[in-house]
Amino acid sequence: MHRKCKSGSSRGFTLIEVMVAMAILAAGILSVAGIFAKGLQASYETQIQYIAEQKAQEAMETIFTARDTKVITFSQIANVSAGGVFLDGAQPLCASGPDGLFGTQDDITTQPDTVVTSPGADKMFGTSDDVGMNLNPWMTRTIKIEPTSTSNLDKITVTINWTYAGQSSTYQIVSYISDYS
Repeated sequence: MHRKCKSGSSRGFTLIEVMVAMAILAAGILSVAGIFAKGLQASYETQIQYIAEQKAQEAMETIFTARDTKVITFSQIANVSAGGVFLDGAQPLCASGPDGLFGTQDDITTQPDTVVTSPGADKMFGTSDDVGMNLNPWMTRTIKIEPTSTSNLDKITVTINWTYAGQSSTYQIVSYISDYS
């Protein structure tokens, strides 16, 4: 008994077709992975920017609180170069001193500012084993106070500069403060 094979009836994929399909699939997967990596990077940059915003706002709020509680006088709300208490130029982020103000001479430079990044082994925030990130090596704060053309009104500019993972950025907040609380 002889069987005849029909050579044209069974059809499959050639090696070239399989390789082209795999190349297209690989390109698609790599592009999705690239988009995912960019998304993670953008998410992390947003977290760093949020920390900068909060540190700028924190400094601004302490200035207004010091004025309202009379910890310092309105004439002291100036940079050192203008006879005030706030240091000129970029300063490391560290704990405020006895006056409660950031960026002044009495800041505790041995106590760097940190941000809690995870709760630690006990899985609870606010306990002694929390894991923090030191902001000092890569983040600085500049408080610049300038008089305006209106008496008893000064312009406060708080600038946070940071360099992290090879990228530098800046966040700035501006407000006005008067002698009247």
